[in-house]
Amino acid sequence: MDPADLLETRELRYFLAVAEEMHFGRAAERLGMAQPPLSRAIQQLERRLGVRLLERDRRGVSLTRAGEVLVLEGRAALDAATAAARRTRRAGEAADAAASGRERLVLAVKAAASHELLQKLLAGYAEEPGAAEVEVLPSGLCGQGEMLRDGRADVALMHTPFNSLAGFDSEELMREGQIAILPAGHPLAARTSLSLAEVRDIPGLPLARWSTDGVYPPGPGPEIHDQTQLAHLIALGRTVTVFAESARAWLWSEHAAVPLTDAPPVVTHIVWPAHSRSLALAALVRTATRL
Repeated sequence: MDPADLLETRELRYFLAVAEEMHFGRAAERLGMAQPPLSRAIQQLERRLGVRLLERDRRGVSLTRAGEVLVLEGRAALDAATAAARRTRRAGEAADAAASGRERLVLAVKAAASHELLQKLLAGYAEEPGAAEVEVLPSGLCGQGEMLRDGRADVALMHTPFNSLAGFDSEELMREGQIAILPAGHPLAARTSLSLAEVRDIPGLPLARWSTDGVYPPGPGPEIHDQTQLAHLIALGRTVTVFAESARAWLWSEHAAVPLTDAPPVVTHIVWPAHSRSLALAALVRTATRL
């Protein structure tokens, strides 16, 4: 392999810090190092790759086209390296735990997911011979996929069409309708049903927006970071949202739920990384599909 094609994670961290700060001094401070060795490291990286990554002037730095490519590829590479380290540690911990009879699985769930389904799954699995300990890890509204990819979780409950299952193995568990969740005092709260078009066009009540893989869709509605924030904003009359029918379980008295006539069903899946070879995980999936 050509040495020019090799990149060290240290070099990527240095370069990404400069690219994100757009300033060598601030990047050096962030990395906890002096500026001269940071500048030399970036220059050595450019010489080895044979391309200019940064344009430098008195005001700071800017990315070249080659630099923009390395930002995208470098972030992905560092994320992959971090995930590999986490999965390696977890594999070692799982082997040690299995040897001592203390195996553990981490299950990522949306904070607003159906508690009834989760309770049935945990209770059913606990009755399996040799069942592992299951740690339930609540995530943001669409954060379970990221937790699986970066190694923080072994398995997740995910919901289409809100979550993407691309790159994972999965089994379907249940289907349910959707509801609009509005402020209880809003005129539309008295309706027996609504259409998606009506929910999207309520004057002064924009749809809440949450991220998919860190990206928020465009729109006037507020960016949502967790269920508590969403619940408060609906109660205050600042937003409206669409959720699965089971979300009725966490509604406040200041909320109203109205069924949607034309929304696609929400399908709950149990999801895991395609490369997993965990026997404890396989037993959990069997329990979930049986229930």
